[in-house]
Parts: sequence; structure tokens; C-alpha cells
Amino acid sequence: MSNPELLVSVCCITYNHGRFIAQAMESFLMQETDFQFEIVIGNDSSTDETLEVLDPFLKKYPGKIKLISTEKNVGSHHNLINTLAQCKGKYIALCEGDDYWTDPHKLQKQVDFLENNPDYIICCHYTHVVDEDSNTIYVNHNPVPLIYTYHDLLAGKQEETKTATLLYRNVAEVHELFDRAWFFNCHAGDKMFKLFATHHTGRKIYVLPEVMSCYRNHSGGVWSMINTNVRKEKMISDFNIIIKNFTYPALQKKKLLLLYVKRYLLFELRRMQVRKAYDTVKYLL
Repeated sequence: MSNPELLVSVCCITYNHGRFIAQAMESFLMQETDFQFEIVIGNDSSTDETLEVLDPFLKKYPGKIKLISTEKNVGSHHNLINTLAQCKGKYIALCEGDDYWTDPHKLQKQVDFLENNPDYIICCHYTHVVDEDSNTIYVNHNPVPLIYTYHDLLAGKQEETKTATLLYRNVAEVHELFDRAWFFNCHAGDKMFKLFATHHTGRKIYVLPEVMSCYRNHSGGVWSMINTNVRKEKMISDFNIIIKNFTYPALQKKKLLLLYVKRYLLFELRRMQVRKAYDTVKYLL
């Protein structure tokens, strides 16, 4: 290694990912970098074979891999916070235990970008979406660079920024999110994370035009495979958290109202949630 400094911490939270965690670990370990990186795993009291699968990796790479285990299941938000607290790198890369990376130069490319572009807080890239049997569900064959500001994210623009693609600067302003009580009521923690990071640092997100990870849709997924109506309700709940806890100018407020009307209003009215719809519209008027 030409750089002895620990530059990146790979943060991997896992719960009952025994079928998939080995592939995630191998994708971390295959990374070719000119800097040191560590792998920090947060196991949230898995009840399947996750720990058994991890054991050979821990024994083979004792100085590189760190395991954080909870005594009881604490949920993904708390597991993430506990795991991030043990990450010492200048940058942190996120990947949950059921996803994996596909490019051995992923970390190097993302670090190089952030090292040379101080106006950005997060670097992402494109993702290949697969099912439990690794069959392709979606992949963009013509990726182009994407740039997102806080106001873009607020308007719902976040394509190709899935959790397994994120590398971000390990700075205090970003982690202040975890001091906000409302964070523990949100469902899409990654969306709140990106919003908070851009809002509180004034920096942007850059998406490299390369497919370098796989996101897996499977029956045990906490988001991808839930009932469509339940997912929509969670999205509306998060929308209300966002409009009440982030700041935005009057023009953006009108755009948020239009976004709500376009995406969510009819759904709530059909489900006879008139009071909830009224409260959201009233807040944005």
C-alpha cells in the first residue's frame, strides 16, 4: 500500500443475511486500493447462519474485519448508528449484508472523486438490481453522470443512489442526523441520510456513470418486497417527516405540494384518509 492511512471504513449492517453475506464480504475484500480500508460489520442478533458464515472471514482477516454484535435485536436504525460509531475512516462506504459490489476498483474511484472534488459530500454510482436467484430486474446500460443538490433530493430526485453505492465524508455534520428524534420514525433511512447530509453541509451528491454494485430484491428485504400499499403508506409518512423537519423556500414549498398531489393525494383519498390528506395539504399551503 502506498498510503498507510486508514482512508475508508466499509460499514455493513446485517440481519439474517446468511444466504447472501458471503458474497457481500467477498466483494469488499476484492477491492483494489492504494489506501488502507477496514470492514465493520453490525450484526443485529441474527437468528440464522449469518454468524457462522462470517466466522471464516473474521478468522482469516482479524486486523481488517471488525464485528459488532447486539445482544438483542435493536432494528436497522440503531444497528447502523452503533456500527458507524466504530468506523474510523476518513470516508465511509455503506453496503447492507444482502447486497454486494461488482467492481474491484469501486472504492478507489469514489475516493479519488471525493479527494478531488470538495464540493461533494457523497459519491454514488449505478446499480444492477437482481432477485434472490441473481436474475436481472433492472440495469441501466447507458449510465451518465448525475448531480443532486439538496433541493433536487427534496423534490424526490435520487435515482441511482441506493445504499450500496454510497461513499461519504465521515464528518460530524452528517452524523448529527442521529440526534434527531424524528429519524427513528422514518422508514427510508437512506433517503433521510442523503437529505440531511446535503442540507447540513451545503454540498452535493455525484453519481459516477458506472454500474458497480448489485441491489437484491428478496422476500426478506425490509423494503423491496413489502406490500405495495404498505410501501406507499410508509412513503407518505416519510414525506410528512421531511416537510416538517427540513427547511425550504416558498417556491420549493409549492413544488412539494404539487409532488404530494401527484404522488400521494389520490391514494390517501381512496383509502378514506381524508384527515391525513387535509393536514398535509394545509401544512404546505
